[in-house]
Amino acid sequence: MKRRDFIALVGGAAAAWPLSAEAQPSPVRPLIGVLSPLSAVAASRNIAALRSALRDLGYVEGRNVTLALRYGDGSAERMPSLARELIALNPDVVIAGATSGALAAYTVTRTIPIIAIIPEDPVVAGFAQSLTKPGGNVTGTWNLGDDVLVGKKLDFFKLAVPGLARVGVMFNPDDPADAVQIPPLPAAARAVGVTTEVIEVRDLGNLDAAAEQVMRANVQGLFVGVAPFWLSARTQITAMVARLKLPAVYG
Repeated sequence: MKRRDFIALVGGAAAAWPLSAEAQPSPVRPLIGVLSPLSAVAASRNIAALRSALRDLGYVEGRNVTLALRYGDGSAERMPSLARELIALNPDVVIAGATSGALAAYTVTRTIPIIAIIPEDPVVAGFAQSLTKPGGNVTGTWNLGDDVLVGKKLDFFKLAVPGLARVGVMFNPDDPADAVQIPPLPAAARAVGVTTEVIEVRDLGNLDAAAEQVMRANVQGLFVGVAPFWLSARTQITAMVARLKLPAVYG
């Protein structure tokens, strides 16, 4: 969904929903729920951009719009409980980042509009009946689509490192944003002319163990996943890659 479409949806919610009273201090309507898979620090630029876009439309937080923010801190496991918290507020619309957030919100409500930012085909993910007539309460952007972007990243990686032949792919298979990239990876790698070794990382608290896996894999470069999981330790991960003296491409 394009930015102007999102703006139209939020603006429409402002016009269409009644200013109903809430059980505690009533928030100014429309109430926009934001379910981010990132930490508050990592998501700060995104939230600032959202506030700026709303101001451009004449919506000022606390005056004629309210944002209810929830952050997953890179943990897909936290999203269901955060989604329930948000939906309990009866927001006019929910913006859900990553598949984990969209799925968590969609599990809780089939009536409140959800703007989802997901990597995979929304039909395959179960959010839409079809691309032309999605139905339901989910709209948004599909930022990966198919294996094209996976292959394009590998292609660019090989252009930057011409001798690249074996790539270590660091994925967290428990995070849907990474898991969706695993099936198309072999075909994408063959098309580019490289081989890949999937290095599964589920715990960022022990990057020394991840570094040992990378060294054992005997790879010439690293492809790091796109899951919000990685952003919570991005500084430590880039430092680890620097110590390993490997080129890398990041989600």
